[in-house]
Amino acid sequence: MRIGELASATATKVETVRYYEKIGLLPPPARTSANYRAYGTDHLARLSFIRRARDLGFTLEAVRELLTLSDDKSQSCDAIDGIARVHLTEIDRKIADLSALRGELDRVIGSCRHGTVADCKIIETLGPRKMASA
Repeated sequence: MRIGELASATATKVETVRYYEKIGLLPPPARTSANYRAYGTDHLARLSFIRRARDLGFTLEAVRELLTLSDDKSQSCDAIDGIARVHLTEIDRKIADLSALRGELDRVIGSCRHGTVADCKIIETLGPRKMASA
């Protein structure tokens, strides 16, 4: 299949397919006599794997590690589990940060008295902090 067909089959932009080739996540495809890229089912499977991992939020480096580990089917999956657990910990940290951010924004919105902009608590909160005098 050509690059456009591979891209379409995996909901990936053609430029992204080329980028993944450039950085080594996708092996270079064979070339036709007309010098078109000719992708096979292995490329389709690998790109589908990359897309799914990226959809789950894995970094490109983590995807690279997962692909390398997945190439040796006989080894233990402990390292793969470790990569997934590190990613889950990062997601939990981001959720905690977003929850704290939501709480702060909710508090600021709750302080609104619906007066004039001059007395707006939201604008006041977003503005520069006043320094305490010594």
